[in-house]
Amino acid sequence: MDNSRFFLYVFVMAGVTYFIRVLPLVVVRGKIKSRFLQSFLYYMPFAVLGAMTFPAAFSSTGSLSGAISGLAAALFLGWKGKGLLTVAVAACVCAYIGAWVCGCFI
Repeated sequence: MDNSRFFLYVFVMAGVTYFIRVLPLVVVRGKIKSRFLQSFLYYMPFAVLGAMTFPAAFSSTGSLSGAISGLAAALFLGWKGKGLLTVAVAACVCAYIGAWVCGCFI
């Protein structure tokens, strides 16, 4: 691929991304008064992130037991209100240990 096509693709992607982010600012001028719409817009990022992350958690490791142990550790520590770094590191360690234990005893 030559440089002109590459930069054309990058500029088109940047334009589309910018347009999608600016469109709500242009369309909605005042404060949103609908409680339903406010709660929908508040919870939408969490729902999308969960829908993308949860299935990937089971296929991210080579073993299902490692994935389940890492996911269980992440859910438990997240429920307890621990920080993102703590949850991520503990989930990785538990997934590694879970995969290692099942790999050794099978």
